[in-house]
Amino acid sequence: MFTDRSSWFRHNPPRHTYGLAVADLTGEGTFSLITAGYRGPNRVLRPTDDGLVDVAGATLADRGRQAIGVAAADVDGDGREEMYVLNTDSFAGHKRFADRLFDARQGGWVNLFDDPANASVRNLTAGRSVACIDREGSGRYGFFVANYGGPMRLYETDGAKGALDEVAAEVGVDYTTGGRGVVSLPIVSPWMDLFCVNERGPNFLFRNQGDGTFDEVACRHGVSDRYEHGRGVDALDTGTGDGFGLVYGNWKGRHRLLVQRNDGTFTDAAPEEMARPSGVRSVIAADFDNDGQEEIFFNNIDEANRLFARRDGRWTAIDPGEAREPAGRGTGAAVADLDGDGSLELIVAHGEVSPQPLTLYGGPSTGNHYLRVRPTTTYGAPARGAVVACTAGNRTRSRSIDAGSAYLCQMEPVAHFGLGQTDTVDAVRIRWPDGRTRILEGLDADQDIRVPHPDADATDSP
Repeated sequence: MFTDRSSWFRHNPPRHTYGLAVADLTGEGTFSLITAGYRGPNRVLRPTDDGLVDVAGATLADRGRQAIGVAAADVDGDGREEMYVLNTDSFAGHKRFADRLFDARQGGWVNLFDDPANASVRNLTAGRSVACIDREGSGRYGFFVANYGGPMRLYETDGAKGALDEVAAEVGVDYTTGGRGVVSLPIVSPWMDLFCVNERGPNFLFRNQGDGTFDEVACRHGVSDRYEHGRGVDALDTGTGDGFGLVYGNWKGRHRLLVQRNDGTFTDAAPEEMARPSGVRSVIAADFDNDGQEEIFFNNIDEANRLFARRDGRWTAIDPGEAREPAGRGTGAAVADLDGDGSLELIVAHGEVSPQPLTLYGGPSTGNHYLRVRPTTTYGAPARGAVVACTAGNRTRSRSIDAGSAYLCQMEPVAHFGLGQTDTVDAVRIRWPDGRTRILEGLDADQDIRVPHPDADATDSP
């Protein structure tokens, strides 16, 4: 399936790298790859004619910290995504290095946790993943931190001088466990829910009650999996028409592919080859060959990666090609179309056991068509958590704009649809986190379209 294109990195020495995120940090519509440097600087790798070049600068590089997770979202409603960096210098419980929340100001970046007014809410618990959530549909996001050995955190701001509020207890998500992976999207409610896979304890499913508060309902929906130890997690369209499914890996335990029934409960449909235990880290569902079916990629540490595709209605292991990495020390993975050719790249980070370079892979050249949809908020930032449904060739498929997934990582804020040989799209329906919708009809394939929120300026249209 995959071909190694790591030569695109301009400078790619062996490093200890953990989480990855894909975001437009400039507001210009071009994605950069953000890497969390555990024993070295964070990097912001931007595509140029000369390859992927680090443009982080001293503030974002933040040397001397121990970063493992990263995510981006617009928390203050200025139309630009801020960047949350999760620093973890201990395995569990108390840590020395607080997290960072970088905000773009006057051509530079400031860390909002440096403000003395925010000192009392700094996260000093070892965390494992971070995701954003627009719990009230306001267009402003909070950052949810899955902590290990301390309460989960949820940071928000009203935009006034960068003052941060920590509201996890107020909204009902301040649970304590061995937090690991997290996804945020409409799972069992029409709003943005939170699903957390945990270690040494049951998973959490926080159902959004429609008023921005949450009810923990994992047992009720059959997803608690209390005797396993979660790592990477992603949501996907399983083709049942009954809402999103969930796929996640359990560390040295059985992996899960949870299909949602029409009553909102889930059943495990992972075939034996997929469920087989491994040293799993990230899990990603994406259409890498644009055939109209998502593949599932399991990134493992110190053993070969795995790739599964849906063939004749069944999930089957296929050859990942050069992304197999049998000696890879995988720590995180992300997907994005960094070169703008309509095909997704897979980026894998390494380095927990010993330093290794990043690797970048491209999918096969199939000639298949695609459509890429970028919903934006009322403020013009990526509408992470929005759900996009694409109808083409007598099929409807759904994607959620990624808010943070795959363990420590966050994907590009795009709904990417492979279309196979279909060259037209009947309709695209976008539902924002506030419940507002737009429908676009009669689209040509092979486009990357930006779709503003219905309340945005009427002149800002696709």
